[in-house]
Amino acid sequence: MQVTEMNSEGLKRELKVVIGAGELAERVAAKLGEIQNKAHLKGFRPGKAPIAHIRKAYGRSVMAEVVQQAVNETTEQALKGRDEKPASAPDIKLPEDEGTVEQVMAGNADLEYVMSFEVLPKIDLKDLKSIKLEKLVAEPTDEEVTKSLDEIREANTGYEAKDGGAETGDRVTIDFAGSIDGESFEGGAAEDAPVILGRGRFIPGFEDGLMGAKAGDDTMISVTFPEDYGAAHLAGKLAEFKVTVKEVARPVKPEANDEFAKSLGLDSMDKLDSAIKDRIAREYETVSKTKLKKSLLDALDDTHKFELPPSLVEGEFKAIWADIEQQMQRSGKTFEDEDSTEETTRAEYQGMAERRVRLGLLLSEIGQRNEIKIGDDDIKRAIIERARQYPGQESQVVEYYKKNANAVAELRAPVYEEKVVSFILELAQVSEKKVTSADLLAAAHEHDHECGPDCGHDHDHAH
Repeated sequence: MQVTEMNSEGLKRELKVVIGAGELAERVAAKLGEIQNKAHLKGFRPGKAPIAHIRKAYGRSVMAEVVQQAVNETTEQALKGRDEKPASAPDIKLPEDEGTVEQVMAGNADLEYVMSFEVLPKIDLKDLKSIKLEKLVAEPTDEEVTKSLDEIREANTGYEAKDGGAETGDRVTIDFAGSIDGESFEGGAAEDAPVILGRGRFIPGFEDGLMGAKAGDDTMISVTFPEDYGAAHLAGKLAEFKVTVKEVARPVKPEANDEFAKSLGLDSMDKLDSAIKDRIAREYETVSKTKLKKSLLDALDDTHKFELPPSLVEGEFKAIWADIEQQMQRSGKTFEDEDSTEETTRAEYQGMAERRVRLGLLLSEIGQRNEIKIGDDDIKRAIIERARQYPGQESQVVEYYKKNANAVAELRAPVYEEKVVSFILELAQVSEKKVTSADLLAAAHEHDHECGPDCGHDHDHAH
């Protein structure tokens, strides 16, 4: 094998690889010998067919296999001997001239091919200990705990029957049957249907027709389906609903006492208050860490500038742009609706793609130089953390990852990134600044607005 560098411009490389006809012939002979020992050709006992017959029957297919194998092996060897890492799999250009191909396949000519690829840039890492960051921290207030408790009580509201007419907030249990032009329609009837007045979950005007109703009342309610109603055959149609009121019940919010706490699985109100406070504190800590990570990535991006492999940037941009197009298609919006143009938006997200690639390569370089690796325990913790995001379904989530190796593999990139980020934060100079929860959440909102599609991205280009 002979390797000649044809191009070394920037991060682009182009190598010409020559595999001698003699080497290919040796490989073909070895393959044919293996086939000869096993072949069953008509007129010959197994393993006794002359090599000439074997070559005539299998020679061309064997040569094709040998060429493919030789290209794979020599490509790997050519890259291994260089003091640089490819950014992605090389593009292999084999001979296209039919005469040349025939000569190679006949074993009369060397095989020449060109491999093109981009290499990862050399990164001059700055002193990570010189990075100065500010971590915003906030603690839950008594007012926030009380507000959260009220929301929990509201979510656990019960109902008790009453004699008076139905009012906003009451639950009215009804049987109803609807018709359009005297004909019933699919989905237009139900029994023991609960309607909580004021929530607007029924056709506009339907809940208004139940105001003041009492248990035992029979009434007719006329409503018009909205023009944009999901079922096209009902949109804009006038419907009549025959309604029987079976019960009217007032909302009863549970008292904030030990009995209520026990209904939620806690021993007392003190324990419930403490659990609420801890949950809010964890939420604020998550927001704080996310904001701190964004500040770190900004600092790394600002202090490290190097050439980026065009293919990685292009691939990243295509992924971002596909998401943007899908979002716009789902929302039905245009660039003009966003007070922008496609050209301006493309330029903005091109910058986002470059940032992603730069940070991906940078974090990977920091991880490799400091021998940061992912262990089974890291993956297990990630799965547990993911399961906690689905209260009540934790066991199903864990079971899903146990049975889905691809899903586990997808966790590796974000886990690796978080491990590298944690390593850097341990070295950086991080000071804490106490702020109100409003200021913390405002800063997080600003982060979301600025971050765009860069948020939540897993930088996995080089590992």
